[in-house]
This record gives sequence, structure tokens and C-alpha cells, in this order.
Amino acid sequence: QVELVESGGGLVQAGGSLRLSCAASGNTVSSFTMAWYRQAPGKERELVAAITNGGVTDYADSAKGRFTISRDNDKNTVYLQMNSLKPEDTAVYYCNADRLFHGTLDNYWGQGTQVTVSS
Repeated sequence: QVELVESGGGLVQAGGSLRLSCAASGNTVSSFTMAWYRQAPGKERELVAAITNGGVTDYADSAKGRFTISRDNDKNTVYLQMNSLKPEDTAVYYCNADRLFHGTLDNYWGQGTQVTVSS
């Protein structure tokens, strides 16, 4: 079992920055692909950024050039640095851990952290 706890959300003005953290406990997530998703009111949850266990990253088009995902396996933590924030980035941001292990899909979600960007 893996427990994921997000932190770092809050209220920020457009153009500002926030750094989200996702701390994992219960098991190491070094072998997992870690990702950040977000869900705005009335919209479906969408992938923002992902990082594989090998450090390969992928971003949604809306995040490219503004957001950076990183991981610190020693701290069992994943980060999302968000710069040049826009009001449309307002959402609940969720951390996700995912891996296929011996034919079994392990998938875990955090409880989410609210990010609100004011115009």
C-alpha cells in the first residue's frame, strides 16, 4: 500500500508560482510512474504532468513551458513547480502513483490540493 499526501496548494495571483509536493509513505515509489492530475469544477480529471521511474517526463500542452515535474526518490516525494499561473489553472491537483508489477496494476491517488489562481 502507498499513501500519497499532497501539499503546497493555495491562492495565487495570475503570473505567480506555486510548488506542489506529493509525499509518499507506506512503500517506496521509486519504481512507480508518478503524475499530477487536475480537476476543475464541472470538468473531467486531466493529466498535467508525469515522470517515469527513469526520469522521463511528459506534459499536457497546457503545462509545457510553465510547469516542471520532478522527483526525489530519497525523500519519496514528487514535485510540481508551476510558474506563470493562469486563472484556467484553477483546479484540485491530485498526485498519482502507477506501476505494473508482476502483472498487477498498482495505482494510488492522493486526496488532492486546491490551487486557485485569481485574475
